[in-house]
Amino acid sequence: MSSFYQSGMKIGILGGGQLGRMFIQEAIDFDVEVHILDSDENAPCRNIAKEFTLGSILDFDTVYNFGKDKDVITIEIENVNVDALEKLEQEGKKVYPQPHIIRLIKDKGLQKSFYSENKIPTAPFKLIAENESLSDHQDFLPFMQKLRTGGYDGRGVQAIKSSADFELGFSEASVLESFVDFEKELSVIVSRNADGQIKSYPLVELEFNPEANLVEFLFAPANVSPSIEEVAKDIAESIIEKLGMVGILAVELFLTKTGQVLVNEVAPRPHNSGHQTIEANYTSQYQQHLRAILNLPLGATGMLQPSVMVNLLGEKENFGEVKYQGFEKIMNWPGVYPHLYGKRETKPFRKMGHITILNPELDTAKEIAVKVKETLKAVGK
Repeated sequence: MSSFYQSGMKIGILGGGQLGRMFIQEAIDFDVEVHILDSDENAPCRNIAKEFTLGSILDFDTVYNFGKDKDVITIEIENVNVDALEKLEQEGKKVYPQPHIIRLIKDKGLQKSFYSENKIPTAPFKLIAENESLSDHQDFLPFMQKLRTGGYDGRGVQAIKSSADFELGFSEASVLESFVDFEKELSVIVSRNADGQIKSYPLVELEFNPEANLVEFLFAPANVSPSIEEVAKDIAESIIEKLGMVGILAVELFLTKTGQVLVNEVAPRPHNSGHQTIEANYTSQYQQHLRAILNLPLGATGMLQPSVMVNLLGEKENFGEVKYQGFEKIMNWPGVYPHLYGKRETKPFRKMGHITILNPELDTAKEIAVKVKETLKAVGK
């Protein structure tokens, strides 16, 4: 590590959504410039970035030209032009997470193979080619079919419970993953800087909206034994160390009914399962990512208070310019911290914001969170 910290460094982010927005809010305190590349002229980062470039994060020339004058390049979504990032890295630019890691993780097939090769516990799986018939895999039923690339926020995932569901399946190259009889869905956020320092956050528990396949509630800390938490953290730290990755990694896990901890999938960036760290932990996941990619000492990850995070999703069958029903009411309740993402248009199940609820008693935080969920609505005008 250098003895001198240079303010005014240029960090380029591919993607200008809510993750970039929350990253910028932390980066301001470190006096670094955040430059954004996004194809949406109304992206949440548009008005708060030092500089906003309108362009495709999938186009080689656009990504390469965007990154040429940046001190560090990072991402807020995996679906980017990796070839351009590799060229920038070859020319001496710092690209974190490293391009070869993005390439591996964005392909769920390569990701699952990495777990298998490195003896990281995960559900049994098969890789199938484009247009391969699901009927050839009747012996593997029931399973989840996941597109190898392009799936995001619940899209590109289909439950195949019996042969009657084959018509619901995807024709693209996919992973077939054996159904896991799980007790809980868990997540660990872990970080690593270029010097190899690793720190993980306390284990959290996730509750999903079954219709949208998106996180609806997050509970911190997770209601598991200390031994289960230790196993989960060891797995997460092992993955980031074996990858040699610089940055922040979200490791989503299943706790099976027999007490096994299995990796579901990972994301090499700040993640929905770490939003509560902004208020509830000593160091937010966004500041930790910033520390990691600048090769600064990693921050303390301990919890300040128990918390619940509620995702604010667009209402079902609801479109249009957004307004927030019940916002004033929830602001009367103690320990409630809203984060609106600056998205002008709402649509069904779109992530419009999140609310973190802090309380010394997790059960009390849960009660308030349920009230928030029932009261606050993102609706179209």
